[in-house]
Amino acid sequence: MSIAPILVTGAAGGIQGSTGFHVTRLLREEGHPVRAFVHRLDERCDRVRALGAEIVEGDLHDFRSVVAAVDGVRRAYFTYPVQEGLLDAAATFAAAARSAGVEQVVNLSQWLQDGGDQPTPHQVRHWLVEQIFDWADVGAVHLDATVFYENLFTWALISLSREGVIALPWGPESTTIPMVAAGDVARVAAAVLTGPVLPNGTVVRLMAGGFTNKEIADTFGQILGRSVDYVEIGEERWASETSALGVNDVVVEHLTHLWRYLRNLPPEYQAFFQTTGAFEEFTGRPPQSLAQFLQERRDMFAGVV
Repeated sequence: MSIAPILVTGAAGGIQGSTGFHVTRLLREEGHPVRAFVHRLDERCDRVRALGAEIVEGDLHDFRSVVAAVDGVRRAYFTYPVQEGLLDAAATFAAAARSAGVEQVVNLSQWLQDGGDQPTPHQVRHWLVEQIFDWADVGAVHLDATVFYENLFTWALISLSREGVIALPWGPESTTIPMVAAGDVARVAAAVLTGPVLPNGTVVRLMAGGFTNKEIADTFGQILGRSVDYVEIGEERWASETSALGVNDVVVEHLTHLWRYLRNLPPEYQAFFQTTGAFEEFTGRPPQSLAQFLQERRDMFAGVV
């Protein structure tokens, strides 16, 4: 068991995958000391505290609080929600980690193209974050993950509850969407944080495979025990309805651009959406299938028509 605590940001979790909480849980299950960095002390911290993690409250945009959090830390996990402030938070964290002599920072990123030309404005920011951590020379390992199952689950349940169908701006039934479970991403993160130090600038690509919109609807149907249809809707309707739910503007902008990019990819490109080898390499087991992910959450379908 390591002596120095492993710093985990986003440890209280949120609505966009909660990888920080999953990483904290996995590390504590293996007996590693964890310093859980949270933005505010609230009821979400109770489950983190129950795991035996040390909790520190701070702001990723405040250099002094981040410096205090990384004191005595050799390894750290950086994640930031889809909202304003990503670049400032990453620069602050990178500077603090460098000054503290952190040897490995695992950065949750997104599936990116080579170079700075990315499909969405937020992915451009993620690409810049990868450059910042690389320049800081803090043993940066970037987890480039595809669309989370959790993301699909959230949007699908909304339309299933209202209309009994999966209504998304994802193109025709044949469009393939690359996805992965946040829990599987967290398993890889925990393995990297507790394994041999990897070279600075390492990129780990994480995809559990690609699923057509029809396959997605059929899988939901298997869980519900009835036929479920996928219905393509316009991106303006989706953006308007999503904003009305109180989702922040960065999420709406990012996902609107991402959905447009994915549905317009040629079929020959979508054919390359396959399970990546990183799960077996780092954890010794394959990632969850969509069916397994949904089956584990069967009780959450109670309110669905």
